[in-house]
Amino acid sequence: MTIHLETQTDLEDAIHALVNLDPRLRPVLEVAGMPALRRREPGFAGLAAIVCGQQLSTYAAAAIWRRVSAAFDPFHHDRIKNARGDRLARLGLSAAKIKSLKAIAAELAAERLNLDVLAEEDADAAHHTLIGLHGIGPWTADIYLLFCLGHGDAWPAGDLALQEAMRIGLGLRARPSAKEMQPLAEPWRPLRGAAAHLWWSYYHAVKRREGVLPADKPPEAGSSPRKIKPADKPRRSQKAPAAPARKKPAKKKAAKAATPAKSPGKPRRGGGG
Repeated sequence: MTIHLETQTDLEDAIHALVNLDPRLRPVLEVAGMPALRRREPGFAGLAAIVCGQQLSTYAAAAIWRRVSAAFDPFHHDRIKNARGDRLARLGLSAAKIKSLKAIAAELAAERLNLDVLAEEDADAAHHTLIGLHGIGPWTADIYLLFCLGHGDAWPAGDLALQEAMRIGLGLRARPSAKEMQPLAEPWRPLRGAAAHLWWSYYHAVKRREGVLPADKPPEAGSSPRKIKPADKPRRSQKAPAAPARKKPAKKKAAKAATPAKSPGKPRRGGGG
């Protein structure tokens, strides 16, 4: 049965169920506090917004999406499918993102894709449907399922903040890879989506304590730092001053040995005359 996180009560019930299921999450909840449910617009608009924001800062992604959504209001897949590429490019979209949006729009227009039914499918099956679309990677697929459709078991295993949070919270020696994140989350099925909310809150709480994030900034749904310093690598220490060059020992002057004078040898025989 698919569980949906439609309301804050849904999320809180799921978090409490997770803590009872896995006692390791109790101290995580104590640090994180109860996370707030955050949702994004479903359907093509929600997926397009995530695609527009791929590999960009939160500020840049929001600016581009404002321009795109304002230029195509109401936002519909047919309008994007028929839009000129140069018009989309002037709004700030890269060629790759234009190709992705048009490919998704074409699938929707041909009724080969129904984004709404994914909310009722098994999380792994819905994930594979989405990554089969051009330009949709695993992270984008899982973020769409979790935040746009409220899928209670979506698990963004490739999210750097989740990986770092679990490294800290579970006392792992190194940050787990996306592949390693899958078995770690198995005990939390079918509530892996709720677990993701909890771990994101935990990450932000820890980073606020460290002064990395502002104390008054709430965690943003689906946001993750693009670069996190590897935790399993020691910090590079300050460069030590170079040691003074060693002086080469002075060469001992060899005493000049007396050399015998060369003998004049036989005189060369000159020409006759």
